[in-house]
Amino acid sequence: MTDPPATSFAQRHAAKLPFVVAAIVWVGWAIFMQREALWGLFQTEWFMSVTMAFGSFIAGATSEGGGAVAFPVMTLFFKIPPAVARDFSLMIQAFGMTAASLLIIVQGIKVEWRAILWGGIGGGVGIALGLTSIAPLVAPPVAKLFFTSLWLAFAVALYLINRHHDRETKTKIEGFEPKHAATLFGIGILGGIVSSITGSGLDIITFSLLVLAFRLSESIATPTSVILMASNAVAGFFWKGTFLGGMEAEAFAYWYVCIPVVVIGAPLGARFIKNRSRLTIATILYASIAIQFTAALFIIPLNPLLVMTIVATFSAGTLMFWLMAKAGSKRLMEYA
Repeated sequence: MTDPPATSFAQRHAAKLPFVVAAIVWVGWAIFMQREALWGLFQTEWFMSVTMAFGSFIAGATSEGGGAVAFPVMTLFFKIPPAVARDFSLMIQAFGMTAASLLIIVQGIKVEWRAILWGGIGGGVGIALGLTSIAPLVAPPVAKLFFTSLWLAFAVALYLINRHHDRETKTKIEGFEPKHAATLFGIGILGGIVSSITGSGLDIITFSLLVLAFRLSESIATPTSVILMASNAVAGFFWKGTFLGGMEAEAFAYWYVCIPVVVIGAPLGARFIKNRSRLTIATILYASIAIQFTAALFIIPLNPLLVMTIVATFSAGTLMFWLMAKAGSKRLMEYA
């Protein structure tokens, strides 16, 4: 009888690492809060701590970043300006989704690293371009409805393809060529631009490409998108904070009361999905997107311009995702 292979101390305790890092963040955060006398923020901004307890878990467990929960809640329910919600989303995801990414990596959860590389580079270019030249031109109501309408289009596309519960899925991008790297880079630019407007976007748009066009399983595409959005949030935080006059001042108050929540919630979400089926992940996405869109219709007073925004965004998004799905069907025949 042979002895089992030896494991290092790091391997045996890898799953604990993100929570050790979270504890270190907690200590540093508490020292800062005490030094700056900021504990009173919890009396007025507690609702954001509650929001991100849920949002960070969703961020770690699905292709939707924490910003995909924070942005609609902040802008629709609490009437916070989209620019503030966007900056908060980038700031908080830089912590929460990085923590989730660390857990994904140390636990050996399977991801598609080529998508992370090329999509991440494109996402960095896109978010810098968007923050500099595009996001400032988008009116607040348009930003809100653009977000919910695009996500609704994705939910419809994902539902249609998942009607066949036993559909064939892959664990990696097969036959990877330079044209696939270019596609990921281009989609990354688009996703980064969307992130510059709403605080998230690279994750779910790249997730769409991986699931619909490359036919990856959601259980692979989801952790891949988590790492991508973590990199995009850090890039956006750095770019706006360094070159564009800094993040919105109001966003910092929300950030301070959410940091200790997200560094725990996001890794818990990443751990939750580890052994879940792709259909479970898809169902969580359907529910969260449907709630966001319905809330937007009830809360935002509509006018012809906003109705056009909904129709145009949903139509363009549906076309984009349909083309991805069509490409995916072709790939299945090529690599059958």
